[in-house]
Amino acid sequence: MNIIIAGAGKVGFNLAKTLCIGHNVTVIDKNAQALDSIQESLDILPLRGDVEDANTYQSFIDQRIDLFIAVTNIDNVNLVATMIADASLQIKKKFVRLQKHFFQKEILQQKLDIDTVIFPRQLTSHAVSSLLQYPKANNVKFFKYTNYKLISVMVSSIVLPQVIHNERFKIVGIERQKHFFIPKDDVEILPNDLVYFFGDENEIKSVCHKLAFQNNTAIKRCVVFGGGELGITIAKSLLGVGRSVKLVEKDLQLCEVADEELEGKASIINYKYGSHDVFEDEGLENADMFIAATNNDEYNIIKCLEAKESGIDKVVAINNEMEYYNLMHSLGIIVVRGPKMSAYNTIMEEISSTGVVIQKSYCGAKAVVFMRKIFPSSKLIGKQFKGLKTEDCLLLLLREDTIYLFEDKSILQEGDLVVAFTTAKRSAKVKEWIYEL
Repeated sequence: MNIIIAGAGKVGFNLAKTLCIGHNVTVIDKNAQALDSIQESLDILPLRGDVEDANTYQSFIDQRIDLFIAVTNIDNVNLVATMIADASLQIKKKFVRLQKHFFQKEILQQKLDIDTVIFPRQLTSHAVSSLLQYPKANNVKFFKYTNYKLISVMVSSIVLPQVIHNERFKIVGIERQKHFFIPKDDVEILPNDLVYFFGDENEIKSVCHKLAFQNNTAIKRCVVFGGGELGITIAKSLLGVGRSVKLVEKDLQLCEVADEELEGKASIINYKYGSHDVFEDEGLENADMFIAATNNDEYNIIKCLEAKESGIDKVVAINNEMEYYNLMHSLGIIVVRGPKMSAYNTIMEEISSTGVVIQKSYCGAKAVVFMRKIFPSSKLIGKQFKGLKTEDCLLLLLREDTIYLFEDKSILQEGDLVVAFTTAKRSAKVKEWIYEL
């Protein structure tokens, strides 16, 4: 594919790094230093220019552009760049990242003919608020074609090794001592494992209560550490579902902005120094969930450790640096993708997915799940198919909310959902299989 990325920031760099393998990628930005940095490490075409200027796109006029991705740090620039590029070039698909959520997604897509609009702060806040219904869970993923969920839980250190069987869910991944694998049947779950379950959420919740021994059975009182735009967005999401929120911020001006944005519904705590005493002084240790939502991943880790030391069971760190993922898990910290990571992963999932196959990553992108829906008009109905013989792969067949193993000579029916769980290393082979069914 011919791909143009407007913006050479962190998201633009990560997208270029992934997409330059097998595709022609051009990154456009005014910042010559950022472009030089990308060119030093990636096989891409850097182009210094103003993405809002039609002249910048002159060299692409005779080309077919498969994908235009606008990921600068300014919303208006992304929108204007997309409109100008679309007017100047032949573009098949357009993706736009926007920070502010006051834009109406449907109107933008319709009026500007944009295929995908990504609001990364909303994605992060939704990931945090989804944990409210799953007090024992580390992460929850939702899917378009089924009510079944992908839910992870950290096994307590005092749990005895055990084998779990249930017809309503499957174990689709285990991270053990920083190593991820997809288990075969009758796998023994060990203390401190991070286990991924796929299936009926009520059945999974029941198992989570047996594996995770945190005190909290319900999440009502929340502390958001960080009063920037992300912290405010998360606080709004929590308040919107009836939770009590305390927002902690060192900068007095940000506190005033947060109080106005949250309409006085949250308790805004301004602390002058980054002292651990704030937990005791402000009664933060009574919280059911603590969310560190600053823009500094290292600082988020420190604050989560202080929260755990204060006695808060469920601590969440917003994460934008992949190198900290394993560290956070090893420290018992729940990891939620930050805006930059959310934008990158959502764009990659949208690029990889089609109207037939959905693709999502999990376990910090160590694993991938593919889903293929068998629609009424599908030519696959009534046909017999073989499974895939490869390591680190689990193939399932969902039929009328019942989970079956996808076996050799499986005959597909209307409404079936073929689901494949695999490691990132094996994902290319599995993706080829599911598309060629």
